Amino acid sequence: MRMTDFQPMLPEIAGLASDSREVGPGYLFAALQGTRSDGASFIGEAVRRGASAVLGMPSLRSQAESLGVRFIADSNPRERLAKIAAQYFGAQPGIVAAITGTSGKTSVSVFLRQIWQCEGLRAASLGTIGLVSPAGRMELDHTTPDAITLHRLLAALEHDGIEHLVLEASSHGLDQYRLDGVRIAAAAFTNIGRDHMDYHPDFAHYLAAKLRLFELVKQGGVAAVNADAAHAQDFIRLARQRKLKLVTVGQSGETLRLVSRTPEGEGQLLEIACRGELHRVMLPLVGDFQAANALLAAAIAIGLGDPAECVLAVLARLKGAPGRLEKVAYASAGAPIYVDYAHKPDALECVLRTLRPHVAGRLHLVFGCGGDRDRGKRSIMGGIAARLADSVIVTDDNPRTENPDEIRGQVMEGCPDAAEIGDRAEAIRAAIAVLEPGDVLVIAGKGHESGQIVGEETRPFLDADVALKAALAAGGREAEHEATA
Repeated sequence: MRMTDFQPMLPEIAGLASDSREVGPGYLFAALQGTRSDGASFIGEAVRRGASAVLGMPSLRSQAESLGVRFIADSNPRERLAKIAAQYFGAQPGIVAAITGTSGKTSVSVFLRQIWQCEGLRAASLGTIGLVSPAGRMELDHTTPDAITLHRLLAALEHDGIEHLVLEASSHGLDQYRLDGVRIAAAAFTNIGRDHMDYHPDFAHYLAAKLRLFELVKQGGVAAVNADAAHAQDFIRLARQRKLKLVTVGQSGETLRLVSRTPEGEGQLLEIACRGELHRVMLPLVGDFQAANALLAAAIAIGLGDPAECVLAVLARLKGAPGRLEKVAYASAGAPIYVDYAHKPDALECVLRTLRPHVAGRLHLVFGCGGDRDRGKRSIMGGIAARLADSVIVTDDNPRTENPDEIRGQVMEGCPDAAEIGDRAEAIRAAIAVLEPGDVLVIAGKGHESGQIVGEETRPFLDADVALKAALAAGGREAEHEATA
C-alpha cells in the first residue's frame, strides 16, 4: 500500500524519531526507556545525526543541553511524544473507533470495517493483520503501532480520503500511551482473560491498561461493551462515570440483546432484540464468540448513529478475519481443517468448545506456545488441550530465542498423553494423515502469521498454506475461501 504524501504541521520540527538510527537534521529525538534499551544511551548519536531537540525525563536535561540541543523535559515522555506526534501530523480520519480486549479485537475490527464499507463509506482497519484500506493491505510491526508511526498513518489515511477507521488497542499500546492524541469517537471492550503476563506484573495491571482506553474516548463519545464478558461491569461503570454513550451487547446486553443462537450448517441463526423489535439474522460464521464479535461491531456502528436495521442486515454478509477460525481445506475423508490464531488459554478453550458441536468423530488439535513470552500459560494451555480435544500434537510455535524442546516440555506438563512433533509442518501433515469422516482438525496459535520466528530469524511459514498443501497431497481439497483482510 502506498500512502499519499502530505505536509505535516509544526514546521519548526523536521521530523520525529524514538530510534536514533531514524533521526535526520532538525528532528526531535524522544529518549524513551524501553524493555531492552534506554533511549538516554543514544542521545549523543541522535545529536550527531542532526537532532535539534530531545524529549526525555527531567534527569536527562544536563546530558542533552551539554550537547547544545533544546531539551523538553517531561515525567511521562511517552505520553508527551504521542501528543506531539498528533500535533505534528495533524490530520486524522473523521471517525476513529478503537477495540480492546484479550480476544476478538481483530474480528470486531474487520467486521466493523465491512459494515462501513457496505454502507458506502471509505473505511480502513488497523491492527494485528496490518493496515487494510481500499488501497490494499500493509503489514505492521505491532498490533498498535508506536505513537509516531500511528499518527503518521492516521494523517496519511485522512489525506487518502478515509472517513472511518477502526483500530486495535493492545494492552502494550495503551500502557505505553501510543494512542494518546488520537481523537477516539468510540471504544469497545470484547472480553478479558490471561495474557501478556510477561509484560504486566499482574492481572490488575493488565485490566487497568485495558480500562485506560475508555479514558481516551472524547467527551460524548460511544462506549460499546460485551455485557456477558468477565469484568464488563468495570468498563460499564467507567463509561457511565465519563457520561459516554453506552451500548451493550450479549445475552445481558441492552442495546443488542442476543435472544437465541442456533447453529445451522456452517453458520448460525441469531435472534436479536433491538429497540423493542426482534431481528432474525443468519450469520455465516460459527461459534458464540463470533456472534459476540459481530454484535459488538454492529453496536459500535449503531452507537455512532447508523440505522440499526441497515447495520443488522449487513451481518448476514460478513466474512471472517484471516486466521480466525478460518476453514482452509478438507482432508480426503471430508474432515474440515481450520486455522486459528488462538495462542492464549481463554482463546484456545473458546475455539475447541466452538468446534465441538460440529464434530461427529474426533476433534484434533495441533498447537504450541511462543518463546520469550508468558511461560505460565504453557501448562495451562496443555491442560485445556487434554481436556477438550480428542487428539493433540504439541509442536513449535515461534520459539524465538528459547529452546523449543523446553517450551514443548512445559506445554506437555498439562497434556502428557499428547504426541510431540517439533517440526510444525511435519506435525500438520501427521494430523491430516489420520483424519477420518466426522473428524475436525484445528491448527492453533499462529493464524494469519506468515513467518515462524526461530532465534533471530523469521522463516516463511503460513499455517493455511502448509495445511492446504498437505491436504491436497493426501487427496483432500481446498475449502471455499471465506476469510477477508
